[in-house]
Amino acid sequence: MKNSTTIGFIGAGNMAYAIISGLINNGMPAKQIKLSDTNEALLFLRKEAFNLEVFTDNIELAKRCDVIVLAVKPQILSTVCHQIADAIKPNTLVVSIAAGVRVGDINHWLGGNASIVRTMPNTPALLNQGVTGLFAGEFVNELQKELASDILNSVGQSLWVEEEKMLDAVTALSGSGPAYFFLMIESMSKAGVALGLDEKTAQSLSIQTALGASMMANATTDSIAALRKQVTSPNGTTQAAIASFQQQNFESIVAQAMRAAFDRADELGTELGHND
Repeated sequence: MKNSTTIGFIGAGNMAYAIISGLINNGMPAKQIKLSDTNEALLFLRKEAFNLEVFTDNIELAKRCDVIVLAVKPQILSTVCHQIADAIKPNTLVVSIAAGVRVGDINHWLGGNASIVRTMPNTPALLNQGVTGLFAGEFVNELQKELASDILNSVGQSLWVEEEKMLDAVTALSGSGPAYFFLMIESMSKAGVALGLDEKTAQSLSIQTALGASMMANATTDSIAALRKQVTSPNGTTQAAIASFQQQNFESIVAQAMRAAFDRADELGTELGHND
């Protein structure tokens, strides 16, 4: 990322906060980051936290930035894009983290020929442990792709997809995925209580087990299936539990749940699409 690059965030919510924190922690000067929001109280908190230049006028921010990160709710993205369409400078990179809204619609609202990267980050970005799927619109060049990667890598990892449709798959897997693991932890904790553990102990065991298993999966050079088999002794306690999961079609349940998320992501793209 060039030392002179100025990044502006429209929307001061949690994801913008996470990415700004990541950029600054990775050495980007706060003077190169700008922020706008209609919530003046939230703007004040962000200004105090990062010593940023802040705006309540999106147009004024857009005029001053080389990169604009659209970090607003999907339902108001159209309004924001119409506001800034005439203000953004030529060759400005526009990065959208608004879930569901397609590149073609954003480009339409911005007046056409915009360099747009659509992304799907997830909430562990708040701890710099996120993973983000990215898709580049047709007017994005290689330097802009590198810049978008640098921005999202500040809060974890980023992976490019070649087809925009695959962002719906990313949404179903990693975007919504943290909630699946929270449900698993919650369910294991409740089961532990039912087996006689106190609630605090059951929850601590569940959380640390999930963390340790994730770290092992991340560190292994073997397949995840091989790792599972390594900790599943024949005729042992783990085997009994795995057999019970499989008898109840655990893999099918997961696949069906992710298909439901995928289909809903596609529906949202249509519902949020341009009608103006």
